[in-house]
Amino acid sequence: MKKHKVKYTDEPIGKIKIVDDFLPNPKDLVLKEETAKITISLTKSSIDFFKSEAAKNHTHYQTMIRALIDKYTSHYI
Repeated sequence: MKKHKVKYTDEPIGKIKIVDDFLPNPKDLVLKEETAKITISLTKSSIDFFKSEAAKNHTHYQTMIRALIDKYTSHYI
């Protein structure tokens, strides 16, 4: 496969607008919520579903299940 080479020119780029820094500090991205390990029995069909969806989305199925439960509980809190 031939790699496309980018050609840069010395053209004006137009009006520039500087925006405020809106990104969070890296230390604020650390998961702070306390977690607890549990054992849970789920149906094979449920696990197969989450594994399939996780593979499509390049993530872990346990992460998806945790996010689902967190979303559910936050709705009722």
